[in-house]
Amino acid sequence: MNETLQSELEQLRVLLEKRLRLSGPLSDSLRRARRHVPHRLRKAADDLLRAEERFDHPRLALTLDEDALVKKARRLRAYLTELDLKDRRKGRLLDMAATSAFAILCVIVLMVVVLRWRGFV
Repeated sequence: MNETLQSELEQLRVLLEKRLRLSGPLSDSLRRARRHVPHRLRKAADDLLRAEERFDHPRLALTLDEDALVKKARRLRAYLTELDLKDRRKGRLLDMAATSAFAILCVIVLMVVVLRWRGFV
């Protein structure tokens, strides 16, 4: 395995632990990080997982395209460096609050319509 690829994978492992709080081996961390990664990068993560399994086998390791794997690892690393968990959490909470507010507004409007239709308002 190339030294640059090894260093990229180590940086990925550190970023997964730091940003997403996923500790352990890189393969387990990448599997658990799939839901946090956009679809365009999931294939890159899957390719890195498959490549990591092949690194231990001497003949299969020769078939890997290390330049392409380094590029995929760098794209994944660039995404993880931009990832902000606080912002994602805040966005998720705001989304739930907006959904709840819309549901309450719909219930109030429906209640007023029913009361008006029955002649109470």
